[in-house]
Amino acid sequence: MNRLILAIAAFCMAYITGHTQAIVTHAPQGFDSLRNEILHGKIDTIQYTSKTVGIKRKAIVYTPPGYSKKTRYPVLYLLHGIGGDEKEWLNGGTPQVILDNLYAAGKLAPMIVVMPNGRAMKDDRATGNIMAPDKIQAFATFEQDLLQDLIPFVEKQYPVLTDREHRAIAGLSMGGGQALNFGLGNLDRFAWVGGFSSAPNTRSPELLVPDPEIAKRQLRLLWISCGDNDNLISFSKRTHDYLYENKVPHIYYIEPGVHDFKVWKNSLYMFSQLLFKPIHPNTFTQYTVLGTPATTNVRNASFPQILPDNRVGFRLKAPQAQRVQIDLGKKYDLIKDTAGYWTGTTDSIGEGFHYYSLLIDGVAVADPASETFYGMGRMAAGIEIPFADGAFYAIKDVPHGDVRIKRYFSPITNSWRRCFVYTPPGYDSATNQRYPVLYLLHGGGEDERGWSAQGKTDLILDNLIAAQQAKPMLVVMMDGNVSSGTFNEQSLRTFENELMRVAVPFIEKNYRTIANAEHRALAGLSMGGIQTLYAGINNTDQFAYLGVFSSGWFGGKQPAAEQQYAFMKQSASKINGNLKQFWISMGGKEDIAYNNCQNMLAKFDEMQIKYNYSEYPGGHTWPVWRNNLYKFAQLLFK
Repeated sequence: MNRLILAIAAFCMAYITGHTQAIVTHAPQGFDSLRNEILHGKIDTIQYTSKTVGIKRKAIVYTPPGYSKKTRYPVLYLLHGIGGDEKEWLNGGTPQVILDNLYAAGKLAPMIVVMPNGRAMKDDRATGNIMAPDKIQAFATFEQDLLQDLIPFVEKQYPVLTDREHRAIAGLSMGGGQALNFGLGNLDRFAWVGGFSSAPNTRSPELLVPDPEIAKRQLRLLWISCGDNDNLISFSKRTHDYLYENKVPHIYYIEPGVHDFKVWKNSLYMFSQLLFKPIHPNTFTQYTVLGTPATTNVRNASFPQILPDNRVGFRLKAPQAQRVQIDLGKKYDLIKDTAGYWTGTTDSIGEGFHYYSLLIDGVAVADPASETFYGMGRMAAGIEIPFADGAFYAIKDVPHGDVRIKRYFSPITNSWRRCFVYTPPGYDSATNQRYPVLYLLHGGGEDERGWSAQGKTDLILDNLIAAQQAKPMLVVMMDGNVSSGTFNEQSLRTFENELMRVAVPFIEKNYRTIANAEHRALAGLSMGGIQTLYAGINNTDQFAYLGVFSSGWFGGKQPAAEQQYAFMKQSASKINGNLKQFWISMGGKEDIAYNNCQNMLAKFDEMQIKYNYSEYPGGHTWPVWRNNLYKFAQLLFK
């Protein structure tokens, strides 16, 4: 008796201590090894009457060490896969050993674990063709069997807490899909839900969580885990992506592995420790071992990986290098292992697209694992960071336009040049329709590819047009690099000539446009913003809409700026009369052009030039400019 009291006291002390320890991200070696010196729970087989199926059905029940009928316990319902039955977890996953060891370490809230047969049919054995339609249907039928037959039986036969806060459901593979379907579909019955390597039976995210706000209020924990080399990971990822977009707190846990019990045992080890305890969503992003390969990775490249909190993990092989860094605005040192691999993790990175470089012994190179983009005056690696509010540039099931590459000869530069032209959905079939045009300019160190590749112009316009938030329009992304010399008034004049004498006539000859000022817009970012300020203001009789993103005339009495201010002062009434929209935006105070822009706006105020001003935080970066285009396009041609 004294030995039992001491063991229970030790358990309680360990349980209290466990709450103050750092987050563990993976099961340690030996977590699933039987230990004879500790207290053990008990395994029993039960039979319950299933009105749903019309027979008596079996389930396995684990009761924890020190189980007492005088104590009321929470319950975890733990489901098997398509090829298993109520004994699959017991035979392949040894959950009783894992849980016993966790109890001994004080890491588990006392609970009862029920392992049912999730194939709700009269012949519920995993024999014959396990993929037969009637057997697949039986996994769906189990929802009724679980809710109406098994749970009431357990609550009648065992001393359990019967409210949703003390009921959890989880499962592996097919059972993972069941757990997500049944748990999220019955949030009045389950507050804790876990899917381990969930199978294709998992409902689409929109059906799983039709009302994200209800899920946010009612879920205590939603756990989604999978091995990184599991062929079914796409089902977990699509659920995670939807939850992330809709800001539903959850743990998305990726570890090295495939579709097997090595992964599922670790998932049980991790998930079970979080149940029926206080847990704060702020910690959810700290659990995963691995991230998700960036969408900008080249095919089959595992790294860079995006972690749930938008930190980025890097891993590359350079055995002869002495120092390797990642330059993502801030430089991060990577650490070399004995096999010549360099690894490291960045801080949390802001939304959207960012250029980055590998610095190998001080030399900046593009990461061969990532797609490259023309920026910073060279081909550079780029990485796309997920953004919960990035639906406006996401690929959606809406009509899509085209981005066409057109080449033309310019007598201004005496060279062949290229522009990218976005045509809206239906352009080719609507042969009697003419369209307004937005001429959209890139920044310094970039070219005509920027707005299409980095800016996602086509997706932004597709989504806006589909939502009837923007007029169908052409978007011409031209090359603003017209001079190899200094960026001065001469280069601005050359650009103006290129735009007005070559690009606009070429577009109006080759596309069905509405050729007047009321149906032309000009906008640009950074360097392209200066070009807009120069060519657009000089030609308000040709452009009724101007957009200036992260830009402003240089200070310090620059001749080009001073001459332009003088022209604007003389032409203020004309400019105000001609322009339907003069829209100026900045990436907040961290934007490198912020001070120039504020000084310029003060000048405009003095001259009584009318404009609309907007800010979107993010500095001098593509995430800001995507948002600028999204907002500006909605103002055009209305």
